[in-house]
Amino acid sequence: MQKLSTKRSTIYLDENIHQTLRIKAAETHRSISDLVNEAVKRTFAEDQQDLEAFEVRESEPLVSYEAMLKSLKSDGTI
Repeated sequence: MQKLSTKRSTIYLDENIHQTLRIKAAETHRSISDLVNEAVKRTFAEDQQDLEAFEVRESEPLVSYEAMLKSLKSDGTI
């Protein structure tokens, strides 16, 4: 796997999040940057999966919230 170039960035984290990241980094022998990069990449991958799911379902008919509630009420679910 080719190593991509990196870019320096400043981020601001909640104090508790930062402390947790420091502990995890120490326990896993990884850097905070590595952990943050992994988390961001995972988030992007999830976003891509969501977009693919939307594309698959874009031809489905739209059902309004009100219509769905009526359907649930008529079949005894609510």
